[in-house]
Amino acid sequence: MEECIILSPLGFTKIIGDSNGIASVTVLNSEETPTDIIPEILEDCVIQLNEYFDGTRKHFDLKLNPQGTDFQKGIWKLLEAIPYGKTSTYLALSKKHGDEKAIRAVANANGKNPIWIIIPCHRVIGSDGSLTGYAGGLHRKQWLLEHESPYKQQSLF
Repeated sequence: MEECIILSPLGFTKIIGDSNGIASVTVLNSEETPTDIIPEILEDCVIQLNEYFDGTRKHFDLKLNPQGTDFQKGIWKLLEAIPYGKTSTYLALSKKHGDEKAIRAVANANGKNPIWIIIPCHRVIGSDGSLTGYAGGLHRKQWLLEHESPYKQQSLF
């Protein structure tokens, strides 16, 4: 597996992958040194993440290889179907998965998503519209949702 660290608007981000695809994209809660030379196998991921943060990319076109159970992988596929700028709820994902009562398992799978942003677990909110748990921190989840929002807050001053 190759890896690199880049600096994103939300902090240092670690990317891990190989010829089988991107296995992990995680935001780090510590200061790191960005990688000087990006491994060739990770270049497209770095480019596409930078485009996302620049506001010029709304859909990722990368080979993904997240490691997890079949159930988790099924939930992650459902997450990928949530469009840019839209949100869903844990209950809606449970229903799409076919078992409304699996809401806790769905939430757990969402929380174990190893590919931050690209598999958009940040687009899942509570049924009441509240921001709920996010492994990267609720401040990052809010930033991502505002970044994707078609309604940009204007400054009054």
